[in-house]
Amino acid sequence: MKKISFFLTLWCIVTLSHSQTQRFEIDWNSSKVFSMGSKQIELPHFKLKNFNFSFEKGITFTAQLDDKTPVNLKSVKITNLITTIVSESDLKDLKLSWIPNDVQLRTFNSNARGKASNTIEINPIFNDNGILKKVVNFTLSYTSSHNNKLSISSTSLQSSALKTGQWYRFAVDTTGVHKLDKGFFDALGINTDVINPKKIKVYGHGGQSLPLANNETQSYDLIQNAVQFFGEEDGVFNNEDFLLFYAIGPKYYKAENNSHINPYSDVCYYYIEIGSENGLRMSAANQPSGNPSTSFSTFHDYKFFEKDEYNIGQIGRRWFGHRFYFENTRSFNFDFPNLITSSPLKLKVYVAASAESATNMEIKANNSDVSNLSLASVEYGILGTEAVFNGDIGSSSDAVTIDLFYNNNGNPSARAYLDYISLEAERALVANALQFQFKHNDMPLLNGVGQFNISSATGIDEVWDVTDPYNATYYKNELNNAEFSFKTTLGNSKIYQAVALSNTYRPRLLPNASVANQDLKGTVFLNNEGQFQDIDYLIITPAFLSAQAERLANINRLKNNLNVKVVTLESIYAEFSTGMQDVSAIRNLVKYVYDNASNPNNRLKYLCLFGDASFDYKDRIQNNTNIAPSWLSKNSFSLTSSFISDDFFGMMDPLEGGMVTADKLDIAVGRILAESPQRADEMVDKIESYYSVDAYANWRNNFLLISDDVDKLSDRFLQITTDQIAEDVKASKPFINVEKIHSDSFTQESSAAGQRYPQVNDAIFDALEVGAVVVNYFGHGGEDGLASERIFDKINAKELNNPDKLACFVTVTCEYTKFDNPLRKTAGEFLYWNKRGGAIGLITTTRQIFISVGIQFNETLSQYLFDFENSQTMSIAEALRLTKNDPSVTNNTQRRLVFFIGDPALKLPLAAPDIIATKLNGEDIANTNITLQALSPAKIEGFVASEQGNILSNYSGTLTATVFDKSIQRSTLANDGSTFNGQLITLDYEALGEVLFRGQASVENGKFEINFIVPRDIVVPVGNGKISFYSKTETPLSDQRGYNFDIQIGGVNLNAPVDNQGPNIELYMNDESFVSGGITNENPTLIAKLYDENGINTASGVGHDIVAILDGDETNPFILNDYYIADVDSYQSGSLSYPFRNLEPGLHTLSLKAWDVYNNSNTKEIQFLVFDQNESLEITNILNYPNPFINYTEFWFNHNSSGVLDVSIQIFTISGKLIKTINSQTNASGSTSSLSRNISWDGTDDFGSKIGKGVYIYKLNVKSQLTGLKSEKIEKLVIL
Repeated sequence: MKKISFFLTLWCIVTLSHSQTQRFEIDWNSSKVFSMGSKQIELPHFKLKNFNFSFEKGITFTAQLDDKTPVNLKSVKITNLITTIVSESDLKDLKLSWIPNDVQLRTFNSNARGKASNTIEINPIFNDNGILKKVVNFTLSYTSSHNNKLSISSTSLQSSALKTGQWYRFAVDTTGVHKLDKGFFDALGINTDVINPKKIKVYGHGGQSLPLANNETQSYDLIQNAVQFFGEEDGVFNNEDFLLFYAIGPKYYKAENNSHINPYSDVCYYYIEIGSENGLRMSAANQPSGNPSTSFSTFHDYKFFEKDEYNIGQIGRRWFGHRFYFENTRSFNFDFPNLITSSPLKLKVYVAASAESATNMEIKANNSDVSNLSLASVEYGILGTEAVFNGDIGSSSDAVTIDLFYNNNGNPSARAYLDYISLEAERALVANALQFQFKHNDMPLLNGVGQFNISSATGIDEVWDVTDPYNATYYKNELNNAEFSFKTTLGNSKIYQAVALSNTYRPRLLPNASVANQDLKGTVFLNNEGQFQDIDYLIITPAFLSAQAERLANINRLKNNLNVKVVTLESIYAEFSTGMQDVSAIRNLVKYVYDNASNPNNRLKYLCLFGDASFDYKDRIQNNTNIAPSWLSKNSFSLTSSFISDDFFGMMDPLEGGMVTADKLDIAVGRILAESPQRADEMVDKIESYYSVDAYANWRNNFLLISDDVDKLSDRFLQITTDQIAEDVKASKPFINVEKIHSDSFTQESSAAGQRYPQVNDAIFDALEVGAVVVNYFGHGGEDGLASERIFDKINAKELNNPDKLACFVTVTCEYTKFDNPLRKTAGEFLYWNKRGGAIGLITTTRQIFISVGIQFNETLSQYLFDFENSQTMSIAEALRLTKNDPSVTNNTQRRLVFFIGDPALKLPLAAPDIIATKLNGEDIANTNITLQALSPAKIEGFVASEQGNILSNYSGTLTATVFDKSIQRSTLANDGSTFNGQLITLDYEALGEVLFRGQASVENGKFEINFIVPRDIVVPVGNGKISFYSKTETPLSDQRGYNFDIQIGGVNLNAPVDNQGPNIELYMNDESFVSGGITNENPTLIAKLYDENGINTASGVGHDIVAILDGDETNPFILNDYYIADVDSYQSGSLSYPFRNLEPGLHTLSLKAWDVYNNSNTKEIQFLVFDQNESLEITNILNYPNPFINYTEFWFNHNSSGVLDVSIQIFTISGKLIKTINSQTNASGSTSSLSRNISWDGTDDFGSKIGKGVYIYKLNVKSQLTGLKSEKIEKLVIL
């Protein structure tokens, strides 16, 4: 691993004493401009490793303690704080509102698969009573934690309550006491005449979302709720019997969401079980003895208005209601009977706006001014701003009206939204024969015994203590007294529900009330023999995609020897969240599997979320794709810090789950973006093809890097970083052929749509279709593609045709794969969904990312992705996990917005070592003085070796050798004229030399020999070239790689034989049966067969490329050198295959010019007729061969489809009698041939009898599976 020193970003002086202190220096630099998308912000700055910025928290300094044992978080204190005064002008674009009033220290423990760490975070700039200060250095003192909670598993193996018994479910949408009578049980499908009501149990988590933090999870199974059952004593369910229980509905305040509405569901479910054991029943509350020290005759009532109808930025989990647009005034009415008017009401108003200039929201209460909230304008990729009122108001009446008046300040496009209004008021504790909830806020502040006194309590039968909603206890108003009192201990907050039997809620019946037995927890570790087996890989999928998920599981069982389990979301929700959608339920299942491995080394390694996701958990938008939900941040305004992240599911420590900076990934996570079974099948097909024999080829030695140009000063780091990554990979993995496409080294052109790089677009297409294991783009981008010059856009992503050469794309650029917005599909999604190729996976972004973060991330990622210190052993997703946990990256919160899209167990298909070149023209290649001169013959010999360097004498296969000329020194062009210190910003860089020869040879008994003639077009000065080797064998299927830098190339062979004859050229479209003038679809593949006595030139000499010209357009030639490869064991003959894209319908003429190594040329033409396969299905040249025939004939026809065709051939007598029907398919194997010739007939009828001699009619019916289009033709045949 390339060493990244912790001391690059801060100096840590550790005092090695019992006091356990550590000193931190904050090495402040001058201000720095941070770019994200087209926006820039200038901020005070220190070393990047410790620098964090968000528009919510401002600047923070984050670091790791040197002590790797868990620290007692409560013991960590700042001592010896050294600061200096800064001026407001030093803040640059840092707003005063982002600066706290003191230094705030936050500390965290974490543990990533046994690697413990302690993270500290402070705000290094603060406002000290009006004086701005920045921290220069500080010391932390701390003690170690004696109770290492990080190593304690919080789960244990167990079975689910759902394992046995009869189960039924119903829905609840209101918080309070619910009544289930005999009629309700009957409606559920329960035969109440035969059950003992004592055996009835009620289970449910309630309507609040489950806790995000791991250590706040109350249960990993269904929670039984204590209930009251009136009339169960006789063991018979009589008509007058009924059950009461307390339920929490989905509208109940949750602090971690700052919302009263469950973000995942508008309804919650409770289960009923009829089992063999008695159910949990409520008990009477224990009333303390002694006289009360405090009596309460009032209570605090809480009411709110909140809706979730609008997601302002279409990001995050925060939704708003009550939009202010055309209508700018709204009133909200509250009623608090028996209000204590002398006590203030606590009012909270959360509002937000999306406006390009500042606007205001005025608040009134009962027509009295309360506040005028200022709502800032949107900027810096922030799509909305919020304002909050949190204060006291007064009211002289029980009725309270809150009026909101939105002032858009003359901006007609401005919109404001109400998040919620809440009011808490003190009321007299007077009942009214209705159930109600009450509490008193003074309870936690007092000690001793308290007594609640309820007046007008005649209609109140009981009071329940629902502080623990699963174990409510009761106080009975035995005689329904008008004055009812009960006692309780003080010192804690408690919640009570006054219960009126005449005023209970009725749950909602569901169409399918029955719940099937299951035992996910008890069976997930069992193998086919029923024995415990550790799980390597977990796939979580909705049930309707489970077949495709099982296909993926089988691939990994077979190819990677992993124990894979597929679990449906429905089964997780049933067991972990009582049937409700909840991301924490998913995480809890993952943690259950992770914690219960047989030992830490065998813990879960990979997690796949199988399905698309959306910012809308509740299907409020059209065509929603909330298939396998992901975690969404509460922050829902900022494109730089409002995340969607699957990291949430891979953080297993007890204190993790809040998605704070310190949380570390324990599991490699990936996601398959699929919203339908068809899409899922297509994505799994691609993964399956990744392991196929056709995918084993020399493209696996290639790495492609693409950089953006320098539009502005800060962009200079884009090409510098890209080039450095290339050089680091070359140094670590010299067998890899690194191709650099620096956009700024091509000529920029102006167009009606803006500045463009058409040559860059062509170069990217060519490189991708030739193939590369990884494609790394670093630069600006967005949902529509790469770079503002559109060097590769979403249309290109759909057009790419690189089957069996699927790359992992690394696009650490803004929003390239913002897949959680179903309303706008992104370039990254189209690249991943491309059925003809595209990406096998993406390490990609879902939001805007700062360039500085991208630099850190990219440089670190390459070390893990290519496993600098080892042979390739880790998966792509594991490389991403280690990158996010690496000290150079882990302190930055923006690491969360980087996703892996794809199979998390997938590894880069780098071949195994080794292939060794031993001789050059008969001499030891390491010690020879032979120089490969232009037009001289070359013979390279070698062998395929084990990792230890020994020949594999039983190895047989096919080797591909690519011989490169000397490296080329190039410079970028400074197309945009950006300067630094008065100088144009250019980059001098080294590029891979031109290909002198790419050919194939047989490997027998481990040995091979390659022969070729060196092209005339080499660079004449002598220097070291490179040979890249790739070999594959199919017995068993495997591949090897190697390289050699010993060969010297240069000079000219003055004694070369004379050759004045150009190469022979044969051209076809789609396959070699094509005849000039035939038909194709709009995406045909050119096939060229070339032959020359001395070989074909691919060295890219000036004017000597293999060039195709379409329809005489010489201004847009197709350079095809990289597509040519010599035949096995021949340097004289070879072929190329080039896929055209989106040709216009009509007749086309294509000419191809090729040169031999002596620079003799030849040209050949071919014509073809394009029909748009989406407009019509064309079939021509219908015939059967032979015709006439005796007992065998084949049916041939040309067509213009690239997809599978369903073919039906009906054979009739002359009189019209149907005697034979043949059904078949063409192109079913993935072939793109425009000729079908795979259907044959033996001359028998449908019953197998031989038919007589004579003339017959046959009807050819063809239907495209791709488009549904049909075509029909009739021809004659003769049987002899």
